[in-house]
Amino acid sequence: MFSWKVKQPADGVVVAPEERLPWPQTVALGVQHVVAMFGGTVLCPMLMGFDANVAVLMSGVGTLIFFVAVGGRVPSYLSSSFAFIAVVITATGYAGQGGPNTNIGVALGGIVVCGAVYTAIGLIVTATSAGWIERLMPPVVTGSVVAVIGLNLASLPIKTMGPTNFDAWIQAATFFAIALVAVYSRGLMRRLLILVGLVLSTAFYAVLTNGLGWGKPIDFKLIEQAAWLGVPNFEAPVFEMRAIALIVPVALILVAENLGHLKAVGAMTGRDMGPWLGRAFIGDGIATMVSGAGGGTGVTTYAENIGVMAASKIYSTAMFVLAALLAIVLGFSPKFGALIQAIPLAVMGGVSIVVFGLIAIAGAKIWVDNRVDFSDNANLVIAAITLILGTGDYTLKLGNWALGGIGTATFGAIALNALLSRRRAAA
Repeated sequence: MFSWKVKQPADGVVVAPEERLPWPQTVALGVQHVVAMFGGTVLCPMLMGFDANVAVLMSGVGTLIFFVAVGGRVPSYLSSSFAFIAVVITATGYAGQGGPNTNIGVALGGIVVCGAVYTAIGLIVTATSAGWIERLMPPVVTGSVVAVIGLNLASLPIKTMGPTNFDAWIQAATFFAIALVAVYSRGLMRRLLILVGLVLSTAFYAVLTNGLGWGKPIDFKLIEQAAWLGVPNFEAPVFEMRAIALIVPVALILVAENLGHLKAVGAMTGRDMGPWLGRAFIGDGIATMVSGAGGGTGVTTYAENIGVMAASKIYSTAMFVLAALLAIVLGFSPKFGALIQAIPLAVMGGVSIVVFGLIAIAGAKIWVDNRVDFSDNANLVIAAITLILGTGDYTLKLGNWALGGIGTATFGAIALNALLSRRRAAA
């Protein structure tokens, strides 16, 4: 598992999961994967009021857990899942206003239980086969569910992260900066478009505020005062039934998300990832439990890192081990956490607009890649209803229990598919 066949670097070389380049190149690739996951890993906890240092640390720990669970056969990086944002905000009453979430414990309890349910699903898939999960969640369902995650969160940056007209213009400058980097840059800069756009926008914000006196200036004192090394702010979970009921359904979203990601990895590597699906769910579930138990977010395999692999044609699992170790080191740096906290809220709002949009488009890409036929009324209705349930935050309540938009969309998509696929099969 920790032994890789060494392959020499060359133009166009393809490196398989069980292979690696020499250590200097592998280390550089590991750093690149840390940077690739950085934007989402940091943005997600900030939107929920979690500690970014803990989230980064737990992303490294979770990636190592996943690596062991799949025997080093599936190249993936695990980090903060955006599927938890809406339900955590609902469960804790946090409004995405910046600063710590004072009710974080109840969210962590729900995340731990969600991870346990996810792990149980993985055990069932391992004991049986992946066939039933693929029938339960075909591409029309997984694509719809992934798209809904982005669409459900769309109002958050626009309504709460741009409170003034100045902030709204900064958001616009941010997503234009990212768009320009995405289209006109080349090489590594294009792959790191979120990070580069964030840095450029923060610098622009500093010129306008700290330099010209427009808006709220960036306070650099916390960065100066923060130590280079220190223990992050770990938190303990609190198990409350209302929060658990809200958060546990996210397990099905993680299943759909992970299923789509493994299919993408399988297509890139030319390997059948089906035999590893159950173990991937187990690794992701245990990693989510461990993360929640220490104050981190729920985790999932990251599309950003899959994109880097697609561009580089290097699928070695060795670079993910090194990336995980680097993330753990960063997690123990208060200076790093202070730097994250200094990012202006409006800039994070502009980044969020792009990231949430990319999540929505990732769902549509699942439809395209799997050639989902929308001339089939069953597929058309499943996708249409799912998107509106999630985007409109359709909520079902029963006493003190409530199931929000992402949950109703997920269960609705699964139920509609089960109902309509029978009719399709009979026809």
